[in-house]
Parts: sequence; structure tokens; C-alpha cells
Amino acid sequence: MRLLAIDYGKKRCGIAVSDPLQIIANALTTVSSDELIPFLNNYFKQEQVSTIVLGYPLGLDNQATDSTAKVEKLYLRLKRLYADKEIVYWDERYTSKMAQQALIQSGMRKSKRRQKHIIDEVSATIILQEYMESRK
Repeated sequence: MRLLAIDYGKKRCGIAVSDPLQIIANALTTVSSDELIPFLNNYFKQEQVSTIVLGYPLGLDNQATDSTAKVEKLYLRLKRLYADKEIVYWDERYTSKMAQQALIQSGMRKSKRRQKHIIDEVSATIILQEYMESRK
């Protein structure tokens, strides 16, 4: 079964998935936040996913941010809709900066790196890869 990570934002969500052996995290897509649940419904019909890893926003001081309450609300909704799946929080601090740095190191042009959906996908991938590495 695959693992799926969500980097939730006010406007859009980056989504990453693992391979079936849960070894490698791959960017999947970015969807608008309003379309997240319909997207997940369709995806879960096609792929077996055991765990949803939800990026949890905290400030540098470990305190809640403006986005924390929205993510907590999403967590409860996911628990209700997908009771057959484990849903876990994962600290998402620094993932956007790490994503930006990874894109720079990959040689991606600056104009392409400015496309926020790419950063969201890479952030979700980082969240998922960190989660998988923590379980080893």
C-alpha cells in the first residue's frame, strides 16, 4: 500500500505519494484546496493508500500558526471520511525553504521556481520522505 502526504494551504495543496513498497516519495500533483476531497476520493478508488501524512504547521517557537486550525479541521474531516486509513501529522517547518533549495540545486530556472504549485508538490514530497525515513 502507498503512503500519501498533503502539504495543505489556503489556496492549494501539494500532494506526494510513495511507491507501493514505501521506499521513495514522489510528487504527485497540486490541487486547489476546495478540490482536495474530491481528488482524494478519486485517487483512493484507483490506488491503495494505508496512511495519509498531513503537514502540520507550527511556528519556529513551536506555537500554532494561522494555518494550524485549518489543518486540524482537515485532520478531523479526513478521519471521518477515511476511517480505514491512518492519518498522522508531520511537522512541516522548513519544508518550503528546503523545497526551494532543492529546486535551485536541481538547476531549475528561476522563472519555473516561482511557480508556487511546484514548491507545494516538492514540500509534500519532503514531508513524506521525512516521515518514511523516521519509520526506519
